[in-house]
Amino acid sequence: MVAVMALMESPAIIVGVILLNRYQTNKTKPSNFKNILHHSLTNGSVLMILGSLLIGIVADSKQAEGIKPFTTDIFKGFLAIFLLEMGMITAKRISSFKTYGWFLAGFAILIPAINGCSVAYLSGFITADIGNRFIFAILAGSASYIAVPAAMRIAAPESDPGLYLPMALGLTFPFNITLGMPLYYSIIQNTF
Repeated sequence: MVAVMALMESPAIIVGVILLNRYQTNKTKPSNFKNILHHSLTNGSVLMILGSLLIGIVADSKQAEGIKPFTTDIFKGFLAIFLLEMGMITAKRISSFKTYGWFLAGFAILIPAINGCSVAYLSGFITADIGNRFIFAILAGSASYIAVPAAMRIAAPESDPGLYLPMALGLTFPFNITLGMPLYYSIIQNTF
C-alpha cells in the first residue's frame, strides 16, 4: 500500500494540471500533455518518493541500516519543517478560504468520505485482507498532503494556497483521522 500511495502522486499531478489548463480563465500559456507528463514524473517530491521505493527494493536490511540517518532520522525533521511551513501558510490564508463558501468545505469532506466508503466496500471484491482494504480505503479518501501541493505551487504559482491547503490539511486530513478511518474500518468489518 505504501507503493500504491507513492504511485498515486504522479497521476494526481497530471489530473491537477489538466484541470487547471481546462478551467483557468486567463489561458496565457496552456501546457501540452507531454509537458504535464514530464513535470509530474520528474517533480522533485515524486522523484524522491519513487527513488526511495527503488532503494527499498534493491537494498537489503544491512544496507538499509547504513542510510538510516537519512531515511529515518533526518527525514522526520525535514518532514516536520515542511508540514510546519504548510500549516503556517494554511493559517495565514484561512480567511481567504472562508470567502469561497461552504461548498468547498463540504466538498473537502463529502467527496473523500464517498471515495473512502466506496473503496472500503468494493475492495472486498479484490482482497479479503482487512489491513490492505483499510489502507486502500484511507488512500482513496485522502488528499495529497505533501507532493501534490508542492508540485502545484510550482506548476500553478498563480493558484491560491488559501484554497487547496486548508481543504487538504484543515478539513480532509482531520476528517479522515477522526471520523473517516473508523467509518471505513466499520464498513470493511461488516462486508464480505
